[in-house]
Amino acid sequence: MAYLNETSSYRFLLIGLSTNPSLQPLYFTILLIMYMATVTGNILIIIVVRAEPRLHTPMYFFLSNLSLIDLCFSSTIVPKLLMSTLAKDKSISFWGCAAQMYFHLALGGTECIILAIMAYDRYVAISHPLHYNTIMNLKFCLLLSVGTWSSNFLNSIFYAYITFRLPYCRSNHVNHYFCEMPPLFRLSCKDTLMNEIAVYVSGGIVGLCSFVLTLLSYIQIISTILRIRSSPGRRKAFSTCVSHLSVVSLYYGAVVFMYLRPRGSYSVDRDRSVAILYTVVTPMFNPIIYSIRNKEVKNTLLDQISCCA
Repeated sequence: MAYLNETSSYRFLLIGLSTNPSLQPLYFTILLIMYMATVTGNILIIIVVRAEPRLHTPMYFFLSNLSLIDLCFSSTIVPKLLMSTLAKDKSISFWGCAAQMYFHLALGGTECIILAIMAYDRYVAISHPLHYNTIMNLKFCLLLSVGTWSSNFLNSIFYAYITFRLPYCRSNHVNHYFCEMPPLFRLSCKDTLMNEIAVYVSGGIVGLCSFVLTLLSYIQIISTILRIRSSPGRRKAFSTCVSHLSVVSLYYGAVVFMYLRPRGSYSVDRDRSVAILYTVVTPMFNPIIYSIRNKEVKNTLLDQISCCA
């Protein structure tokens, strides 16, 4: 680990979203607006769920978890990106880079599992409505939440360790706008095949388990909905899942494309575009999707705004 002491004094240079100076003010403005929308939307969701007794249910408990994740997830990356977009100094310290990657991965993994739990919650609510309160009791929900957060934050220590114990002797220019494993691997003068395999195995277990649970939940949900005789009943049952299904599709599509693909298929421009989806766009759209598609959240939000006015 002698090289770590040498490397830790280095600063990585982030390439940012664009190397064209004339476009940087435009990117800064768009990012700032999106970040403000993300912070405002997710904080409102958390406040509304906590303030309204009618929303003290497992579904909204996990929705507030998702909003907290999105708020922290975006705040891990976007503020630094905003500063480096206009600043001449686009560097980040070794430990700053490590911290950014650690929290990014920990929160990303937590979001995967929380989305799977939300799918399971909808399955229980639709397929076993009479036993819903018994199955999704407060103790079980708290256990799921604490277990998800703690396990992913512990798991990300492994990712950070295998990434930042590498000798970075090729360059300190990260071809990305934040510290992420694939571009960091390419800076090492050591073969990173085993590191990538470890990421596939460890990340694949978390991602695959979450995806399978989500998929199985929706198979059961669709099967139950198809057995409902009345059309209004089918529409009402399916409407409770549309928001979650939209969020899941957007998030999993971007993450799977970024991490679970052959090592020779990386493209700097394409990777930055895809990463924007799950680091900036998804955290901003999640509260919008849930607010628009969910009448209870929308009505409660409007009531809170009218009371404040």
